[in-house]
Amino acid sequence: MNVSMTLTALQGIPLIRPGDDLGEILWCALMENGITLQDGDVLVIAQKIVSKAEGRLVNLSEITPSAQAEELARLTNKDARFVELVLRESRAVLRYRPGTLIVEHRWGFVCANAGIDHSNVEGLYGNPEDWVLLLPEDPDASARRIRAALRERSGVNLGVLIIDSHGRAWRLGTVGVCIGVAGVPALVDLRGHPDLFGYQLRVTQVAAADELAAAASLIMGQADEKRPVVHVRGFPYPLRESSFSELRRPEEQDLFR
Repeated sequence: MNVSMTLTALQGIPLIRPGDDLGEILWCALMENGITLQDGDVLVIAQKIVSKAEGRLVNLSEITPSAQAEELARLTNKDARFVELVLRESRAVLRYRPGTLIVEHRWGFVCANAGIDHSNVEGLYGNPEDWVLLLPEDPDASARRIRAALRERSGVNLGVLIIDSHGRAWRLGTVGVCIGVAGVPALVDLRGHPDLFGYQLRVTQVAAADELAAAASLIMGQADEKRPVVHVRGFPYPLRESSFSELRRPEEQDLFR
């Protein structure tokens, strides 16, 4: 059986502003790129445009840092106002050193700076350097809303991933990972399936959403490419309801804390 998967970056996505209707924008982009959605298709979306549409822009001049933020800022050489936002978006601070602040985000994934970013952020007023962008308020809910809007327009069963770039323990460089999902299996459990020689797999679980996120991130790029949405056809697993929580390793199994 010939197995293939096609990833296509949508061209012509406009700069997203707070309040924009992403469902409508993505639908128009699909039409303009000559793509007709089919059952089983997946759209992979960079979190930045979701956050912008949801108005997750914050001006640091409006933030008053706490004593904890002031101390962490001193230890990490970061802006105390920025650190305060990181703390508000986090469950726990896991590691810090000059220039680095690793936290557990309130949605359960571990990342630097709670995913808060300065890059490719256009301010609304005042000093552009004061503006930062937070992750979506609820990435799974964001993915569900976008999926519902596209299903209503297309009538097909599709999946939606919202992804971000994260670093990893023991390895340099960032990779695209899933932070929000709708209609795509986040985790595929292969335990009990036979291998080539009939041996039953005992521990194998595939982070399918993360694998797809990494593939799409290669096409999106990380700088000024203006390719924040990737259409995927040929995803090798059946679509189903899921959530990011499937990917979260229980704390008692986490050897890196």
